[in-house]
Amino acid sequence: MMGGHRGRHRRQVALPGLASRALGWSFASNLVARVGTLPIGIVLARLLGPHAFGTYAVALVALVAVLSFNDLSVSLAIVRWPGDPADIAPTVATLSVAASLIIYAACFLIAPSFAWAMGAPAATGVVRVLSLNVLADGLAAAPAAMLQREFKQDRKMIADQVNNWLGAAVSIALAFQGFGAMSLALGRIAGGGASVILFFAFSPVRFGFDRRKAKALLRFGLPLAGSSIVVFAVTNADQLVVGHVLGATALGFYALAVNLAGWPVTMFSLPTRSVAPAVFSRLQHDKKAMRNGFLSVAGLLGAVTIPACLLLAGAGVPIVAVVYGQRWVPAAAALTGLGVLSALRVGFELCYDYLVVLARSQAVLVVQVVWLAALVPGLIIGTTADGISGAALAQAAVACLIVLPCYLLCLAMVGIRIGALARRLWLPVAVAVVVAAAAAVVARVVSADLIALAIGCAVALAGFCLLASRMRPAVAELRGNLVPAGGRS
Repeated sequence: MMGGHRGRHRRQVALPGLASRALGWSFASNLVARVGTLPIGIVLARLLGPHAFGTYAVALVALVAVLSFNDLSVSLAIVRWPGDPADIAPTVATLSVAASLIIYAACFLIAPSFAWAMGAPAATGVVRVLSLNVLADGLAAAPAAMLQREFKQDRKMIADQVNNWLGAAVSIALAFQGFGAMSLALGRIAGGGASVILFFAFSPVRFGFDRRKAKALLRFGLPLAGSSIVVFAVTNADQLVVGHVLGATALGFYALAVNLAGWPVTMFSLPTRSVAPAVFSRLQHDKKAMRNGFLSVAGLLGAVTIPACLLLAGAGVPIVAVVYGQRWVPAAAALTGLGVLSALRVGFELCYDYLVVLARSQAVLVVQVVWLAALVPGLIIGTTADGISGAALAQAAVACLIVLPCYLLCLAMVGIRIGALARRLWLPVAVAVVVAAAAAVVARVVSADLIALAIGCAVALAGFCLLASRMRPAVAELRGNLVPAGGRS
């Protein structure tokens, strides 16, 4: 009895170190992937041009759609399983692969209709090829979830980097050979296939099937899969509408803006999401520590991401012109709305993960449905009225006026007070508004794009330094929250 208590105590005390290490590896992985492949992405954008990039964007929307539910969300059960996750891993692996095979067959059949609806019939072949990644994702679902559960983000980083770099190398080689949008699809398949091999090497998972466990997994996963489908629709409705209303070339400009606006989310929110659910799940027996941990993470994440997102909103034209060239400047029209949306989305994703760990998946689903119901008509009106700029502004308006109050209400219902959250975020928001305003003024006044961008970045760096000076107490508080009351001495 005492030995079990001491073991539990050691695991509790070790949690801050495990979480910090895992978060560090996740951040490093994203940093290397985004910064390291930036030049390759720029080369590909310049080689392909807006129309080919838009054709690929059509196929990518299809892929993201099926990836949102292709394993029926059963792999998430590994992360929050209260017992030994190895007991359910074989059944998870079998369900994931079986579901992926069925879903890819459906993708192959409906690809022509989907490409036509997106305004790019020529994208049919690219959709069919790119969607093969569904099979790779289904194979990797169980071993990747096991690595996440055990905080082995260092090994996951290796698999992810092989995926990114091999895929980028194949894509750029094929683009030089004139393969167009298909070069991106083939590159992604090459990287995905290699990463599957590494995931199984790092976390061997055998296949098996237990009917009783399968029923429990499906009861857990299917509601989340349904929610994930709605999340996909919310996340990608803008590209569906833009492609259908404006065509592949406009979609190419818009997709580039989406990629740029997603940088802060990818750099900081995704590493946090790879660690936070596992951390929150281990604190479920200490609700106070869980709530305080959420507030600490929200404050730190907001301080890092909100100013970066609003810098993109204010300095859109110089950023696009300097990085991608003058022919891509029309993409900057969407960055004002998308920058604001990205700042909000970082917070929404953290709320989503927190509520899922608390088994409030029904509340999450309701929020997503409300979001989608308001978003679709808003996008149609905005895109028709003002092109890609109208689409982006419509998204930002719906997120701010409808979705944000919904999530705040959900958080209040689980004990997260709005006032406590506001005290963590008011300064990052204030600094971000100043950064965005200064960058926008400089972009209008200074004609040289490189100089305007340099000044905007300098203002953003000054704001970040101000926020960083206040981070140390927040980091110490977060580490304290990761040690439940029973494990503190």
